[in-house]
Amino acid sequence: MQLSYLNYSKQRVFDFICLWLLPVGLLLLLSDLYFLPGRSLHHKLYYGLFSIPTLIALVLRPKELRDILREPLIAGFLLFAAWAMVSLIWSNTEESILGLFKPPLHLFMLFAGGTLLVKYRSDSLQPVIFGAAVIALVATLYNLYMFYPNHDPQLRMIGAGAFDNPLLSSHAFGFFCIYWLTLGMTCKRPPALFVAIPAFVIMFVALIATGSRTPLVAIVMAMVWLSFICWNRRSLALISMLAIGSVVVAALFWDMLVGRGSSFRFELWQMALDLIAQNPWIGHGYDAHLSLTLSEHPEYPLSEPHNFFLGVLFYVGLLGLLPWLFMQAWGLYSSWRHRVQPLFILASAWLVYGIGAGLTEGGGIISRPKEHWYLLWIPLALIAALNIGLRLKTLRDRPVHRLSDAAFNTLASHAQVIEEDGLGPKVLRLQNGNFLKLFRARRCYTSGSFNPYSERFAVNSERLQAMGIPAPKILDLFQLRNGSTAVLYQPLPGQTLRQVMQSMGSPAMRQALVERFGKFLAILHDKGVYFRSLHLGNVLLMDDGEFALIDIADMHLYPSALRIALRQRNLRHMQRYPEDRRWLFEEQLPELLQGYATLAPAPAVTSLRNQVMALAQTNAP
Repeated sequence: MQLSYLNYSKQRVFDFICLWLLPVGLLLLLSDLYFLPGRSLHHKLYYGLFSIPTLIALVLRPKELRDILREPLIAGFLLFAAWAMVSLIWSNTEESILGLFKPPLHLFMLFAGGTLLVKYRSDSLQPVIFGAAVIALVATLYNLYMFYPNHDPQLRMIGAGAFDNPLLSSHAFGFFCIYWLTLGMTCKRPPALFVAIPAFVIMFVALIATGSRTPLVAIVMAMVWLSFICWNRRSLALISMLAIGSVVVAALFWDMLVGRGSSFRFELWQMALDLIAQNPWIGHGYDAHLSLTLSEHPEYPLSEPHNFFLGVLFYVGLLGLLPWLFMQAWGLYSSWRHRVQPLFILASAWLVYGIGAGLTEGGGIISRPKEHWYLLWIPLALIAALNIGLRLKTLRDRPVHRLSDAAFNTLASHAQVIEEDGLGPKVLRLQNGNFLKLFRARRCYTSGSFNPYSERFAVNSERLQAMGIPAPKILDLFQLRNGSTAVLYQPLPGQTLRQVMQSMGSPAMRQALVERFGKFLAILHDKGVYFRSLHLGNVLLMDDGEFALIDIADMHLYPSALRIALRQRNLRHMQRYPEDRRWLFEEQLPELLQGYATLAPAPAVTSLRNQVMALAQTNAP
C-alpha cells in the first residue's frame, strides 16, 4: 500500500512539474529580465522554476533521458560541455571546480526541460512565447516613453529592469523583434498580422535606440533567412522592406553606424588570435584568465574577445570548436527540413540572429542565465526539443494547405453531410469515402487560435496510433478563407459502440462487450489519455473487434496515469447520456467495474463505484 501511494505521489509531482512549473519557468526565463531589479533574481527564478524542477523530474523518471540523449544536437552539447570540463585540467582559472560544473548542468537542464515541455505540454509553448513577447513589448514601450522625451543624441538607451548595458539590452530587444517578425511571416489570420507589424516596429525602434550596430546586421541576416525558410508572397514584401529599411536606417542613422568606427574590435580580435595561436588545438582551458588591454585604454582591460567564435577557440581550441559548430549547423539543417512547423521557423530565425549578433559580442562559452542565452542556448534548446517532439509525434509534422471557397464548394456539393450546425456542415463524407471535419474559427485570445483544433485532431490521432490505440488516419490539413480549419482523414471500419449496443438483443453479449469496454477504459486512463468527450458515440468497435477513438480534437495526453479526479470527471461526462448511463452504470455496472479493475488501481475502481451510487441516489425519486 505504501509503495503504491509513493508511486502515485511521484506521478503527481512529475505531472505538476511538466504541466505547470516548466511553462511558468520558461515564461520568466524569456521575459523577467525586462522587469526584475537584477540578474541575481533572474538566476534564482530560473534555477527554482525550471532547472531544479527538471532535475527532479529526471530523477523521478530516469527513462526520459533515453529520448533526450538520442537527439544529435543534445549529444553535441554534451560533447562540447564534457570537453570544456576536461580542459579545466590545464586552465588557470581561479574559480572552484565545483562552481564551474554548475553552468553546464543548468544548460543541460534547459535542453532537458524544453524536451519535457514539448513532449508533455506542447500546446503551451506558443502561448508561453507569445505571453513573454507581450510582456517584453509593454516593457519596451515604457523604456521608449522614458528615453525619447529627454533624448540626447550622445545617449544610448538601456532597458529598465535587469538591463545595465546598451549592447546587452539590444540582444533582448532583437530577440523579440525576431519573434514578431516571424509571427508576421507565419500567421494565417489577419488579426495576428495587424498585431505583429506594429509590435515589430516598436521593438526595432528600441533596438535602434540602444545605438548597437551588430544587432542590426543580425536582424538583416534573420530577415534573409526568414525570406527563404518560409517562402511565400510575404517573402517578397519582407525583402522589399529589408531594402527600404536599409536605405532609411543608413540615411537617418549613418552617424550612429560609422561614428564609433570599429570600437577597437579589430585590435581585440588580433590580440585574441595571437593568444589562440599559442594553443590552437586544445585552447587555454574553460574559464581561463583572459585580459585584452587596448593601448588607447590601458586602464580598462577586457575579459572577452567580443566574438563568440574566437571565445570558443581561446577556451577550448579547435577540438571544442567542432561540436560547437555542429550544434548550430544541425540546428539550422533540422529547422530547414521541418519548416512546415512554425516553431522551427521561429527557433531557426532566433539562431540566425544569435549567430549574427555573436560576430562582435561575447566570448564566454558557457555562462549562467543572462542576455547571451537569447543568442545561442535558448534557440538551440528549443530546436532540440522540437526535434524530439516530432519524433514522438507531439507536434504537427505536415503542412496546412489553403482550401479556396471554390474548392470547398465543389467538395461540399458532392459530399454527404454527416453532421452540421446552424453555421453549416461540420463533417462531410466525400465521394471517395474519406471524411472532412470542419472546425470554426476561434477568437484570437483563445487557445484554439494558437493550436487550431484541426491540428490537435491530427496530432492526437498520430499519438494514439503510436501508443497502439486505433484512431483515424490523417490525410491532410486545410485552412479556409473564413478562418475555419479542416482535417481530412480516412475513417475506420466499424460502428460506434452506441450503435452496437442498440442492435444487441442478447444481455449476455452486452455484458461481455461492456466488460471489454471497461478494460479499454482502464487502458486509456492508465496511459494518461483524458478524452473529455468520451461517450459511446465516440468509441468505435471496429470490424476486427478492437476499440478505436474518434472525434478526438479535445483529447489530452497526460505524462502519467490519470489521477482519480480526472477519471471521475471523465466518467461523469458519460453519465450525461441516458442510454450510456442505463447500459453502463445501471444494467451492466458489475461488468464495467470488473473490466475496469483488470488494470485500474483499486482506489480508482472504488471511486467509480461510489460516484455511480451517488448519482443513483441523486436521480432517485
